[in-house]
Amino acid sequence: MDGFDDTALIGAAAAGTLRGSPPTRHDPMPIPPSPQPHPIEGTTVFDGVQARKAYALNKMCFSFNDAANRAEFLRDPQAYCDRYGLSPEQRDVVLRRDVPGMLEAGGNVYYLAKLAGIFGLDVQDLGAAQTGMSKQEFQAMLKAAGN
Repeated sequence: MDGFDDTALIGAAAAGTLRGSPPTRHDPMPIPPSPQPHPIEGTTVFDGVQARKAYALNKMCFSFNDAANRAEFLRDPQAYCDRYGLSPEQRDVVLRRDVPGMLEAGGNVYYLAKLAGIFGLDVQDLGAAQTGMSKQEFQAMLKAAGN
């Protein structure tokens, strides 16, 4: 024995009075609904509601950090979507390569960037898709805004 009496420590932990001890309840924190309407017409706000709605889609996109998963997706996109339990809407927009649709379905743009890369799209392709412009029109808009 090291001579340390941990009776008081165990009692404090059981009572939940230790600093940094975890909460005794594990209920999820309520997330308020998105404010409506959003000030930028045509945009989808990524909030707690969207995050919960698209957990499977975002989890799948996160898996693309691994090259083997990207290759597996390319071999059979339908099966890969099914493996992650995407909703029919999410599976449809992924298989159609509809990035704005993926955002609307709850996709987080940072996770979707990996999927867009698999499709051979870059950030300007995504910006063009989100604004309804061609890539050339989007690049011209960026150039004009930079002057």
